[in-house]
Amino acid sequence: MIVKPFVKWAGGKSQLLSEIQKKYPQELGKFISKYCEPFVGGGAVLFDILGKYELEEVYISDINAELINTYRIIRDNIDELVSMLTVMQTDFIPLDAERRKAYYLYKREKFNYLKVNGNESINIEKAALMIFLNKTCFNGLFRVNKKGLFNVPMGSYKKPLICDESNLRTVSERLQKVTVVCGDYRKSADFIDDKTFAYFDPPYRPITDTANFTAYTENLFNDKEQIELARFVDEMNKKGAKLVISNSDPKNSNTDDNFFDDIYSAHKIKRVEATRMINCNGEARGKIKELLISNF
Repeated sequence: MIVKPFVKWAGGKSQLLSEIQKKYPQELGKFISKYCEPFVGGGAVLFDILGKYELEEVYISDINAELINTYRIIRDNIDELVSMLTVMQTDFIPLDAERRKAYYLYKREKFNYLKVNGNESINIEKAALMIFLNKTCFNGLFRVNKKGLFNVPMGSYKKPLICDESNLRTVSERLQKVTVVCGDYRKSADFIDDKTFAYFDPPYRPITDTANFTAYTENLFNDKEQIELARFVDEMNKKGAKLVISNSDPKNSNTDDNFFDDIYSAHKIKRVEATRMINCNGEARGKIKELLISNF
């Protein structure tokens, strides 16, 4: 059974998956028995690997607390989650455009209230609201303002699949043995060893000054952070792990920009064609080059 990411995510890797698959280590599922993805996002690579390989240990993390909460709820409370999403779908689909907008704004306000004031007792509802908003908001974009509040307007989908029950239940099955951590990528250091394949998909470095329109969390990932990640990758390389890193190619807009060529000079850098799907500017969607960096 093919598993799809349960949310649409800016920077999601469904488009680039065929290129990343070529980078899977040959020993994966044999000597390489562990998988680590410290910027899991929508999880396209994670679900592809979980569907293809028998692994002893899998570790995923992200600093987006709402995203990680949703992974955990899908893993641990799937029946309650499906029940809540079914109600939302039944309520939302028959409404006309005006009532849909009112319903959407009410749910968005509720989500933001729970995000700020909630405790663990409302985690299932928060996860259901996150999936609902992702399926009905403009472009499936997760974006927050400086206060950390979700602020994306409603999209114009005729019949969004708010509760994809069969996929959610399969995702739940696949996640049963997965360690799900909310936190910085550095937390993965204790997990990574010479039996690990780790894939790093950090927030991409903006290709242009105006490209950084989206914030996945209240924290930004600037050049200093990119350099620190490259140093972390070098440390994990010394442990003997197999590593792949993806990022944007600065040479799309400036052929003299060697930022990633310099900070990953010890590793192999491959330029691949990708399609940017989520962008508020329609002209900025289309074929561009992205980087796949590996230590093998």
